[in-house]
Amino acid sequence: MSNGNELFLKLDQLNAEAEAGGGKDKLEKHKASGKMTARERLAAFFDEGTFEEIGKFVVHRCNDFGMDKTKILGDGVVTGFGKVNGRVVYAFAQDFTSIGGSLSLTHAEKICKIMDMAAKNGAPIVGLNDSGGARIQEGITALAGYSEIFLRNTIYSGVIPQISAIFGPCAGGAVYSPAIMDFILMTEKTSYMYITGPQVIKSVTSEDVDHETLGGANTHMTRSGNVHLACKNDTETINAVKELLSYLPQNNKEFAPYDICNENPDKIIPELNNIVPTNPKTPYDIKKIIKLLADNGKFFEIQPKFAMNMVVGFIRLNGKTVGIIANQPAWLAGCLDINSSDKCARFVRTCDCFNIPLLVLEDVPGYLPGTNQEYGGIIRHGAKIIYAFAEATVPKITVITRKAYGGAYCAMNPRHLRGDYVFAYPTAEISVMGPDGAINIVFRKELDKSDNPAETRQKLVNEYRDKFANPYKGANLGYIDAVIKPEETRKILIKAFETLENKEDQNPWKKHGNIPL
Repeated sequence: MSNGNELFLKLDQLNAEAEAGGGKDKLEKHKASGKMTARERLAAFFDEGTFEEIGKFVVHRCNDFGMDKTKILGDGVVTGFGKVNGRVVYAFAQDFTSIGGSLSLTHAEKICKIMDMAAKNGAPIVGLNDSGGARIQEGITALAGYSEIFLRNTIYSGVIPQISAIFGPCAGGAVYSPAIMDFILMTEKTSYMYITGPQVIKSVTSEDVDHETLGGANTHMTRSGNVHLACKNDTETINAVKELLSYLPQNNKEFAPYDICNENPDKIIPELNNIVPTNPKTPYDIKKIIKLLADNGKFFEIQPKFAMNMVVGFIRLNGKTVGIIANQPAWLAGCLDINSSDKCARFVRTCDCFNIPLLVLEDVPGYLPGTNQEYGGIIRHGAKIIYAFAEATVPKITVITRKAYGGAYCAMNPRHLRGDYVFAYPTAEISVMGPDGAINIVFRKELDKSDNPAETRQKLVNEYRDKFANPYKGANLGYIDAVIKPEETRKILIKAFETLENKEDQNPWKKHGNIPL
């Protein structure tokens, strides 16, 4: 019988073997490409000394195609739990040096195990992806493994935060797990996501495209909208995930953590008075307002390069997380279109899932006109915003900074979609359409008969603006709770959100709603 020292020695040897992944040569090659290893990523992600690994000695069960001779401890994925900024988080990190990080059934079982533990214990799950996809030698069992992961992504959606970080290849069926999760981040130049690779595309469609153009971080950040953030290297990506987690609660039964704010909650911000132009056609940057409102001027923006006519992200107001949705007059005049509708609706629903109050900064002239928008389904996509705001039960406050026209006014969290408070700046214009367009319809006959159409038009525009294109008609009707000076915005918002901390709102019982997808 072996003595205790021999048993401990064997355990040490097995631990060293598992931690070596695919071996020294593959680890060195991996690091030479500018990428961190799976274990290095986990060490950087978790608070020092808190990570505990699960399933370290698992090996695959496939004996076909010579796989009986290729068994590596851990089977290409490191799973476990630890603490991030003092809070429990579960995570898995695929190891590209171990059989290309490819997914076998046992690889999938390890991920499913850690996802189940995260859900049972009400803690976030974070996936650090770097995989060659399904392990071809396993065939249907590898596909079954992916499906098991997809099921858990779906069932736990809206229960615990799910974040995916892409550090290397993520192709074919592998992309769908990140796609279902709440947030996706990518490392620039070393990672890519796509359903079918360049070679397949060339053989089927004759298109010639490289990995980066097809599915690199920049492509997904600017064109597809599949990715929420892109970072320069692995370290920046990991730090961004950690920062994102700081704005989120552990689960759907809790609130986001409070962060101490040393700023005076009653402070006046005179700079806000000079940002919104009185001319409704003059653009300005809505992010200037957001940063002046936020604690310490800090704004964690989501999808900053996609659908830039809509701005979304997180700030803190007096230490508490708030989700921001804002029209951007500096891009497409802040019009709503297909992509901005999807971006807005998804973010609203994410915040509502996790008890994060919503602040809307509204300056929107309407939905973007054009055949491309109509043929692309702007009706269906635009309805998603309405659905998301109407469905949301978290505290919801709107500040109308300038234009709020037509159906876009109806979409951007008005009182009539259960907006709790609606405030407006004196520059606000609330109407079915802008004065110039409105008088063409309402006063068409007068303009046709006028001896001086230009003078008559200007007179009618001024009359229409005085009567409708201002915040006071809405305030008279009770649709706007207060017309406020911009400099008082932060103070008023902090007080308003405080009154909503114990808000209770419910929707009728249903299996689930049927959002127009």
